Amino acid sequence: MSKSSAKRDRFVTVAGRRVQKVLDDLESLSKCANKSTYEYSDEEVKKMLKAISEKVVLLKAAFSANSKSGKQTFEF
Repeated sequence: MSKSSAKRDRFVTVAGRRVQKVLDDLESLSKCANKSTYEYSDEEVKKMLKAISEKVVLLKAAFSANSKSGKQTFEF
């Protein structure tokens, strides 16, 4: 197996697992939309979705520029 092939295989394995984790976490987060179980404001939802959207923009930029960005944390 060539070095390039090994890197590709590692990317497919790692990225696939991480994308699935993100999708599972988003599915879990969507359960918080149940108003009979949780109480939240529109402002909190906007802030949460903005944080997620901003991280997606940084992800796109990282793949476009092949750069690394610092880790951000989320708070209400």
